[in-house]
Amino acid sequence: MARPLVAEINLAALRHNYQLALNQSPTSTALAVVKANAYGHGAVEVALALVHLAPAFAVACIEEAEQLRAAGITQPIVLIEGFFEASELPTIITQNYQPLLHSQWQVEQLVNYLANVCNADQPMLGTGLELWLKVDTGMHRLGFTSEEAAKVYQQLKALPVINKITLTSHLACADDLTNSVTKDQLQQLQALQQQLDCPISIANSPATLGWPAAQQGYLRPGIMLYGASPFSASHALADQLQPVMTLKSKLISVKTLAANESVGYGARFTTTEPTPIGVVACGYGDGYPRQALEGTPIKVNGIICKLAGRVSMDMLTVDLTNCPEAQVGDEVILWGEGLAVNEVASHCDTISYTLLTCLLPRVKRIYLNKPRA
Repeated sequence: MARPLVAEINLAALRHNYQLALNQSPTSTALAVVKANAYGHGAVEVALALVHLAPAFAVACIEEAEQLRAAGITQPIVLIEGFFEASELPTIITQNYQPLLHSQWQVEQLVNYLANVCNADQPMLGTGLELWLKVDTGMHRLGFTSEEAAKVYQQLKALPVINKITLTSHLACADDLTNSVTKDQLQQLQALQQQLDCPISIANSPATLGWPAAQQGYLRPGIMLYGASPFSASHALADQLQPVMTLKSKLISVKTLAANESVGYGARFTTTEPTPIGVVACGYGDGYPRQALEGTPIKVNGIICKLAGRVSMDMLTVDLTNCPEAQVGDEVILWGEGLAVNEVASHCDTISYTLLTCLLPRVKRIYLNKPRA
């Protein structure tokens, strides 16, 4: 008998969420962000489920891109951290990857490489190289200032092998629909885009759902693809997202403890009355957060119960007071269908992104509603 902990990945829900992103801007298109193993869902399986819908994919680095190519994905793939060494450039060009340039050293390495391998009479590849140019509009991690970006754009556009350059930036506060920082960032990038008359991409998940001014060019849905709202409060569109991952296990032990008995490491939880306690096959060795607080919701047989005691490596314990008839073998949902991952994250001093991406490989992924070949 296999350990009962599994992550069910509903690919029909994934496609629904992608379509919801597309619906926000009929004049735009959307690349699917599948970095970090598709936020823990399995990059290859997710990309294959979207292969007939998404015109392009986005990953963090060339290693992630190569996994998709090896699986037969032929669409363009954007490298959103660009390249880290010039030695990556031959692969980038031959594999139709689109690197994001965010610093002067990358520009210099690219220009030098192109000068050595091609000339105006013999351009590389029939359609040329496509690039993304990162503008720092206020996030202050990566990217050029608007003035620097304009100069770099003109420098790169003058090269005969460069086919298209997409301006992009990252919104720091888009999940707060009242924050003026987002308006300032949008105005900066859009002003530069109008000056250069080039393609643009700025809408991440919260902007795709909540900032119409950002919904142009390439949308970049990430967390919303996987059914988690990017907002802390209810939102009309985000509430239409469908959870893609449901983390499921079973009760492997049930016992009733007398009053004043403690459970788990550190004796953090102590009963105040006779209390049924269930043990679940799931722990921080699977990616469930050890910092989960007492009372973190856990669904047993469709009934919300509460975490009792500290999460251990392979197990956690749950107060079954709300489900006193529970027995060994009964289903447990840690997050997903009927228990939003955002709600669980709020009890763990973290966000849904962390819970999903930190789910470890020993948790078996089961894919539902795969597209027909």
